[in-house]
Amino acid sequence: MVTWLSSTASNSADWVFGGVRFISSASTMLVKMGTWLISLKARDGQLLVLVNHHIRWMVSFRNVQQDIPPFETVTLIVANVLPLVGVVALEWDLTALVFLYWFELGILSFWALLKALFAGRPSEFDSDPLIAGALTSKRISIPIPFTDLGIQLSTLPVLAVATPILTLIWFFAGVTTVGVIGPETPDPNALMMVTLSAFGIFLSEGASTLIDYFHRQGYREISAQTAIQGIFMRGAVTGIGGLFTATFVGLVADSVSSDDPITAVDPTVIGLPILVGIVLVKFSFDLGGLYHDRLAAFDEASSFELGWAYEPPVDEPIEPMTTIGDRLRPSVAGRLLGGLSVSNVRRHPAAVVIGGFILLIALLFAMGRVWNIVLAVVVGSFAVPAGLLTIDYGLRYGGIEYRVSGDAHDIVAYDRLFRTRVWKIELRGETRLRVERNRIHRWLDTSTVVIEGSDRVLRLPHVRDPKPLLDVFDRSTSSALREKQL
Repeated sequence: MVTWLSSTASNSADWVFGGVRFISSASTMLVKMGTWLISLKARDGQLLVLVNHHIRWMVSFRNVQQDIPPFETVTLIVANVLPLVGVVALEWDLTALVFLYWFELGILSFWALLKALFAGRPSEFDSDPLIAGALTSKRISIPIPFTDLGIQLSTLPVLAVATPILTLIWFFAGVTTVGVIGPETPDPNALMMVTLSAFGIFLSEGASTLIDYFHRQGYREISAQTAIQGIFMRGAVTGIGGLFTATFVGLVADSVSSDDPITAVDPTVIGLPILVGIVLVKFSFDLGGLYHDRLAAFDEASSFELGWAYEPPVDEPIEPMTTIGDRLRPSVAGRLLGGLSVSNVRRHPAAVVIGGFILLIALLFAMGRVWNIVLAVVVGSFAVPAGLLTIDYGLRYGGIEYRVSGDAHDIVAYDRLFRTRVWKIELRGETRLRVERNRIHRWLDTSTVVIEGSDRVLRLPHVRDPKPLLDVFDRSTSSALREKQL
C-alpha cells in the first residue's frame, strides 16, 4: 500500500512503500527502515547523506553535475537497458521483445520513406546514371496543393530503389533475429502487448514526424538520401549482426551441424545474445542521433569523410535574363534519334548492361529450344535499352530551350514543359567550347555544342544553327583577351 500526502498543502510528503517510510520536503528526504534513519539534505551547494543524524557522506553539487551525464543520455541508457533487465530479472517474454524490435524497425522504415518522399533538397549522384541522372538534372519540385511541400523529381529514382531494398532488409533482419528465436509466436497476452506497443510506436513516430519534420519544416534541410540512410544502416547492421551472432553461438554451443539451417539453433541458447545485439545496435544509432552535431563537427575536423557532416545540395535561384537575343531548340528528329547515337551509348553503359542481361535470359531459353520465346527476348534485348536511352534523352533535352542574352554573354537553359530555368552559364576566358558532328548530325543537318566549364560539362545537342552560341564564346574570349592586355 502507498500513501501519498499532497505536498501542495505543506512543503513535505510522507508515504510508505513495502514497510519503508519516506518523508520528503523541499531540502530534505528521510528514509525510515526499522531503526535506521537515512536522510539527504541540500546545504550550501553540497549534498549531505546522514545516517541516524550523523553525516556519513558529503558530495559537492558541482562535482555531481560534472560526473553525471546529460539527462537525455541517461534516459537513453535506461530505455535501452530496461528490456535486458526485464528479461534477465523480471522474466519478460524474450520472443515478444524481439518481435517488437523487428516491428519497430519496419515502422521506422515506413516513416523514413515518407520523409524521403517530401524531402526539400534534391538528391545527388556521384555519376550520371540512366534516367536518374536525367531527373536529377531538373531543378523541379512537384508542388502539393495548399501546402509548402513538394516532391523533388530527383527523389523519384531514390524511392524506386530504396523502397524494395528497405523491404528486403527488413525481412532479412526478421529472418536472422525473429527467425532464429523459434517459429512459434508469443502467447496471446504477450502478442497483444506487442501489438499495442507497436501501435504506440507508430503513433509516437508519426507525431514526431508531423511536428518536427513537417510543422517545424525540418524537411527543408534533408534530401531523400539522408532521410533513409540511418534506418538503412540500422536494418543492415541488425540483419548481418543477427546472422553472425546465430552462426557464432551455434558453433560454440555445438547445437547444430554445419549443414543445418540457421533456424535449427536452439532458441534458449541464442535468444539472449540476439536480444543483446539488437539492443546494442539500437543504442548505438540512438546515441549517434543524440550527438549528431558533435559527430558532424568531428567529421569536418578530420581528414576522412565519414558522412556525418554531409549537407545535401541546395538549388540556388537562377535570375532571369533582362533581354533575350536568340532562342535555340534541339530539332524534333534530334530529340527522337539523339539518344541512340554511339556517343550517348558510351556515356550510359548501363543500357548495354541491361541489354546483355536480357540476352543471357534469351540464351537460357535457347538451351531449351523454345525459339519463339528466344526471338521475343532477343528483340527485347535491343528494344529495352533503346527505349531507356530515348526516354533518358527526352527527359534531358525534350523540352529545353537555349536562350542567349541580348548582350551575348550568358546562356540559360529553360525547360518549357515545367516552365523553369535549369542552368545558367556565364562564358568566361577559362570556359572551353567545341562543336560535335557525327554521322547522325550530318544526316539530320544539326550540331551539338559542348561547353566545358571549370566544374561541369554542358551539352546543347542537335541545334540547327550553332552560330549564336559560337558568337557568345567568341565575344567572351575577345573580352578576356582585352582584359589580359590591359
